Amino acid sequence: MTGEIVSINVSDGGVPKRPVREAGVSPLGLDGDQHRDVRHHGGVERALCLFALERLEALVAEGHSVGPGTLGENLTVRGLDWNRVVPGERFRLGDEVVVEITQYTAPCRNIEAGFVGWNYARVSQKHRPGWSRVYARVLVPGSIHTGDPIRRLSPSDDTPRP
Repeated sequence: MTGEIVSINVSDGGVPKRPVREAGVSPLGLDGDQHRDVRHHGGVERALCLFALERLEALVAEGHSVGPGTLGENLTVRGLDWNRVVPGERFRLGDEVVVEITQYTAPCRNIEAGFVGWNYARVSQKHRPGWSRVYARVLVPGSIHTGDPIRRLSPSDDTPRP
């Protein structure tokens, strides 16, 4: 399974996150990205937040006002079977970075303004399986660029785990 990074998104805290062309990736996430609420966001197990462009486009077709970075995702990607982007799966971002999906995100009120009727639970894994953003830990740091490929790694890949 191979896709593409279409948007790399950072903020000084909160949403929306703004696009940047490239970013360094460390075990704590993207260079230049901050979190206002470190109890619920960020940290090693939630270093990166990913979401599918195809899901954003479907939400827009439903009338929601969302786009890359508006739901707080660091990476907006396209071309992946989003139903297979699940905890435990590992992906290579560009040539260097390797991440492992750790959990589905729990949507919060900070993103409700983008949803018709303030229904931010529209992207809840509990209420709408397959529509959640996901968190990932960084196994191998490095740098990424908009347009870089994102590739699912096979279980036999020898990338070290923390």
